[in-house]
Amino acid sequence: MLSAVAELGVADQLLDGPLSVEELADRTGSHSDALYRVLRALASKGVFTEVSRRTFDLTPLADTLRTDSARSMRDVFRLQGKPFMRDAYGAIEHSLRTGGPAFEYVNGTTLFEYLADRPEMNELFSRAMGNGARQVQRAAVAAYDFSGIQRLIDVGGAHGHLIAMILDQCPGMHAVLFDQPHVVASAEEFLKSTSHRARIEVVGGNYFESVPESGDGYVLSHVLHQLSDDEAVVVLRNIRTAMSADAKLLIVDPILPEGDTPHPGKFMDITMMALTRGRDRTEQELRELLGKAGLRLVDTVALTAPSSIAVVTAGGAA
Repeated sequence: MLSAVAELGVADQLLDGPLSVEELADRTGSHSDALYRVLRALASKGVFTEVSRRTFDLTPLADTLRTDSARSMRDVFRLQGKPFMRDAYGAIEHSLRTGGPAFEYVNGTTLFEYLADRPEMNELFSRAMGNGARQVQRAAVAAYDFSGIQRLIDVGGAHGHLIAMILDQCPGMHAVLFDQPHVVASAEEFLKSTSHRARIEVVGGNYFESVPESGDGYVLSHVLHQLSDDEAVVVLRNIRTAMSADAKLLIVDPILPEGDTPHPGKFMDITMMALTRGRDRTEQELRELLGKAGLRLVDTVALTAPSSIAVVTAGGAA
């Protein structure tokens, strides 16, 4: 239901106040009775509110379905409703039986190869990942002091939202946005909307081959958990090669607690299993992975959002 309502843009139509379901149906091109039944069900869970008979308004939960909300998750919900994603989740049994990604079983290619051939879906995916990461990124910028870094390289940085947040706080910093060419090609619109465009260099490339050199700070935000251990070691070694001697690598990802301690990352891990060959990792698993790449975990910084910052330097495993 949420994916359909997000696709229709119902919450955006309520920005100026309550509307009848008939008005909403007319504006969104939907069937008024079917829309009423869905909104009634969602309102019973606090997503929208029926302020009078067949008339609805926003709630704090519905606010996340707005395009312009700082807490927007609209594109996440839209993405989850697309057949190529929905079918992969429906085939999770394949992952359980084989250990391989259900996405590849259903679609015949990897997630990122699929997206590279479909610009419209790639754009939606990038926006959805931005929706999901934005609150974590805000928490990361609030929790970690980036001010000592002069040249920050965001590896797999998508459209550059994290870089922009960091540059807001660090007027002397310059940054490099590094991602696949088809990803950074669509970043320019956002970058031009910031006041930092002159301080951001955009580089397209493949982090399995190399990453930009001579940064004294590197960031991997929600990248490592998309990769298998073998893939992650390749990327980490490339970063290790590119780092200056005193550089730090900051990894923003869920760090899972051991055992049955509740953590949202344990469910994100299942998403990674279905869609990619990646996984979310415990602190010990991360230490071992870094050690294979000649890197050392020196600190972790817990965030208010369900991720942490792992602070990493060159050197052997701790």
